[in-house]
Amino acid sequence: MHPVVADVTARIEARSRDRRADYLERMDAAHQAAPGRAKLSCANFAHAFAAAPAADKLRIMDPAAPNIAIVSAYNDMLSAHQPLETYPALIKAAAREAGATAQFAGGVPAMCDGVTQGQPGMELSLFSRDVIAMATAVALTHDAFDGALCLGVCDKIVPGLVIGALAFGHLPTIFVPAGPMTSGLSNAEKAKVRGRFAEGKATREELLASEMAAYHGPGTCTFYGTANSNQMLMEMMGLHLPGAAFINPGTVLRGALTEAAARRVIEIGGRKQDYAPMARVVSEKAVVNGIVGLLATGGSTNHTLHLVAMAMAAGIEITWDDFGDLSAVTPLLARVYPNGSGDVNHFHAAGGMAFVVRQLLDAGLAHEDVLTVAGPGLRRYQREPFLDMGDLVWREGRAQSLDPAMLRPVDDPFDAEGGIRLLTGNLGRAVIKTSAVRPEHRVVEAPAKVFDDQDDLLAAFRAGELGGDFIAVVRFQGPKANGMPELHNLSPTLGLLLDRGQKVALVTDGRMSGASGKTPAALHVTPEAIEGGPLAYLRDGDILRLDAEAGVLEAKVDPAVLRARQPATARPAGFGFGRELFGHMRRTVGAAETGASVLF
Repeated sequence: MHPVVADVTARIEARSRDRRADYLERMDAAHQAAPGRAKLSCANFAHAFAAAPAADKLRIMDPAAPNIAIVSAYNDMLSAHQPLETYPALIKAAAREAGATAQFAGGVPAMCDGVTQGQPGMELSLFSRDVIAMATAVALTHDAFDGALCLGVCDKIVPGLVIGALAFGHLPTIFVPAGPMTSGLSNAEKAKVRGRFAEGKATREELLASEMAAYHGPGTCTFYGTANSNQMLMEMMGLHLPGAAFINPGTVLRGALTEAAARRVIEIGGRKQDYAPMARVVSEKAVVNGIVGLLATGGSTNHTLHLVAMAMAAGIEITWDDFGDLSAVTPLLARVYPNGSGDVNHFHAAGGMAFVVRQLLDAGLAHEDVLTVAGPGLRRYQREPFLDMGDLVWREGRAQSLDPAMLRPVDDPFDAEGGIRLLTGNLGRAVIKTSAVRPEHRVVEAPAKVFDDQDDLLAAFRAGELGGDFIAVVRFQGPKANGMPELHNLSPTLGLLLDRGQKVALVTDGRMSGASGKTPAALHVTPEAIEGGPLAYLRDGDILRLDAEAGVLEAKVDPAVLRARQPATARPAGFGFGRELFGHMRRTVGAAETGASVLF
């Protein structure tokens, strides 16, 4: 193992010792209590299976026949989740063939950040993760199951499913994705049209035509945002079948992998020699593997929130310092849009996750000795699934990249450090995604232009007030202020100013998203402004420094002068679009660095 990876893992284990031991003790006790069906009274039992087909009822009455829960985030608003509509029938049929049964245990909500970007509904987005976690618990709390299959793909959905399923960590659980949509209009062309629209040089009709050519069918959006970062994580943490992440929906191979997940969750059940409960799969080493994978592929900054909360659900405590230290030794191996020109289909074709896993293991940057749903050892994930005469098989993946512009080996990376870095200074702590930011743009020292809302910044742009070099501060966007919406709508405008030759950066206690692009952005600033964080004391013209190379975020203002100012006051939280229902979550949510959760 690389010594830094070993040291970070050791300190996570030490930091988590008591919490993790308590969690595992509870999960072991749940396992020893026997399958839920054995504890149900006759009336409970009858209610649980009243609607099952007659043949399934007979099998369910056999205590040796496993019953598998299906928890799905299906809806046909999300292109990534629309294919999940057909999965339950496939899973139930595969379970019957394996001598088991499967029941649709519950659905969880799934909102599309692509639809709500810049809209009031985005203020519910982050909190939807914890709602999904609780909904997953509701689905599984009937305690009638021997294993679970979690169907979900997108931004808050997979983290929520993970958190909820870990509350039932004694069950073997496999995550089942839908795969990316086929490639449409290139991301580069889409970005050009967005930039032209921001300048007023493209019509809304032209913009809509471009967007619909890019987002055109079933499957996950093809850029490397949070949704596809989720899929990478599920591979790196051993919760997918190997190679399942990036197979397109509607293909024979995709269906075969879904059926195989149903068979496999039965094979690793509590009565089997290969028992692999989720509580043991999501270990400290698995979490470190997830962080390293995120850094090596230039994944989403959202996971500096989500991974912290996911790990906590398994009794594991990680911090942004862990991300920062691992980033310093993890080379950047992939350039997937917005970090490069190609999309995730291109990434998969060039070698994909099998190549990344092999490279990280060979370099000692990932732990091989972990339990996965496919069996012991992460080496299983350097294999790829294929169909051989109609049968699903796995064979070794690519040892060399088929496209060095997309994927590179550890000894010839795009960058010596990972795609996410930690920033610290007198403005607080923040994270920045550097994988899409050119080196010449990573250090900005300029006057602040301070806004309390993203719409104010856009209005200033339209009024021609954003000339010269500046660092935009968009505050009161943290979890307590308004639920921490993504501010991705700012990307085209800030990117346009960067292209004009201005030195521009963003500093915010909000989120930008997995699609964070070429403009340097200090995100998730903690403490947030509404809690009296330093951003609340900034004024237009204050000189700020964002240095992604040195990891510095600071105001060049005398601390006494800064604190002598009256702090700005946040606008009242919005009403409408359901926002009033989440007031209790805004009041109790934790800080960004601790996962921005109401559950821990």
